[in-house]
Amino acid sequence: MPPVTLTLIAVNVGVFLLQQAAPGLEVLFALWPLGSSQVSGVEVGFEPWQLVTYAFLHGNLVHIAFNMFALWMFGGPIEQVFGTRRYLIYYFVCVVSAAVAQLAVSALTGAVYPSIGASGGVFGLLLAYAIYFPRNRIMLLFPPIPMPARVFVVVYALLELFFGVTGTQEGVAHFAHLGGLVGGFLLLYYWRGLDALRRRF
Repeated sequence: MPPVTLTLIAVNVGVFLLQQAAPGLEVLFALWPLGSSQVSGVEVGFEPWQLVTYAFLHGNLVHIAFNMFALWMFGGPIEQVFGTRRYLIYYFVCVVSAAVAQLAVSALTGAVYPSIGASGGVFGLLLAYAIYFPRNRIMLLFPPIPMPARVFVVVYALLELFFGVTGTQEGVAHFAHLGGLVGGFLLLYYWRGLDALRRRF
């Protein structure tokens, strides 16, 4: 496994274990909506570091297992394509863009709850995987149907949009997932133009 992907997985697992010993971590490091509010008598609110730290927190074992499996599955091949530096930049741009999307949705809806999980970064990696390995087969879990990566990412994005708009699957930050996709797409588009410019000169 490429080193950055392995390190990201190790850090996520380490933080998850730390969460079990110190559940209060979420109060400081989860992504809270803009402004401040009272939750169980404690004042909580957005802090700049939460744009990144939320992505290393997870709600339960299934949550982290699913995200780390996806990080391993899509992150390894993309790290080999991008190289260490560009891969790190890409992952964290997707994490931050997912956070920004979630903050915007929270501001519009007035929701007051924290967001956690690496899904924003993972969705960005899924997009990159679909672009660089479009014909590779990915198996859906439910139902177990194999499909090309480029079809899988479109289907998944449409499902996330549907769930987000309709309010289905409450407790899942669907627009944060889409924010990770959009952030990844914009960065890839920028890099592609930059690389073309460099080749020209």
